[in-house]
Amino acid sequence: MPRTSSGIPDVTLANPRADRVKQVRALSGRSARSRHGQFLVEGPQGVREAVRHAAADVRDVYLTPATAERYDEILHDALDSGLHVHVGTPEVLEAMSPDAQGVLAVVRARSHGLDEAVTTLARARAAEGRPLLVAVLATVRDPGNAGTVIRASDAAGADLVVLAGHSVDPHNPKVVRSTAGSLFHLPVVSGATLAEAVAALRSVGCVVLAADGSGEHDLDDLLDVAGAAPDGSAGVPVETPDLAGSTAWVFGNEAWGLPEADRALADAVVRVPIRGQAESLNLATAATVCLYASGRAQR
Repeated sequence: MPRTSSGIPDVTLANPRADRVKQVRALSGRSARSRHGQFLVEGPQGVREAVRHAAADVRDVYLTPATAERYDEILHDALDSGLHVHVGTPEVLEAMSPDAQGVLAVVRARSHGLDEAVTTLARARAAEGRPLLVAVLATVRDPGNAGTVIRASDAAGADLVVLAGHSVDPHNPKVVRSTAGSLFHLPVVSGATLAEAVAALRSVGCVVLAADGSGEHDLDDLLDVAGAAPDGSAGVPVETPDLAGSTAWVFGNEAWGLPEADRALADAVVRVPIRGQAESLNLATAATVCLYASGRAQR
């Protein structure tokens, strides 16, 4: 690829109405993503993490001359990995995606099967002698919420995120942006029903906890006794779930939470305590609190 004296590839894309530009922009729609098996990663943070952690799946990287200089680590990492790097005018990048901030990648969508992902992770964690931590989103449809929970799961040290039921497509551009690159740090599975996800996770020893304001268990109380034998001898009832063990948290829809039928699939229902006068916590905040509580207990 021809380069300037600074090492930046020459501008090769200057027509915002070119077929390539239209094809990239089309990936913002679900039908094009499904048809081509590819999705967009917009913005420097997401592209940086895609190049670093999923280079084998990155098909193309696009930058403007200015962003190629500003984010030279992305450029050099991409070139060092042998990726196809294209430099286009700001108008071209804007036509590809108005949310790209001059940095964009097209990435192959890697499919993670539920059973395979759960079994592989369970074996790996057993070999390491540590428990599993999984976040399950049940019919979560807001892309910003879904992406934020994926990011929080990554930050809390979770092993897997499952988007169950009629949840949003994990490759929706807003989901991808909201993960801030965490989509490339841990497996994200979609396409299974909640019942299928619960069965698969329970089969590898996970206790399934539904997060809901109506829960009979208080999260703080569970954290206080995490790791204690739930046999009644230490004042811990036998039915008390242990946050220190392998755990799958189920989080419900933004508007209506978890219906009774979904709560009934769990081993226990847990509420996040509200100390002040707030009516409730939003989905992403509640998920973050629960995942960090489990992360602390497990470590």
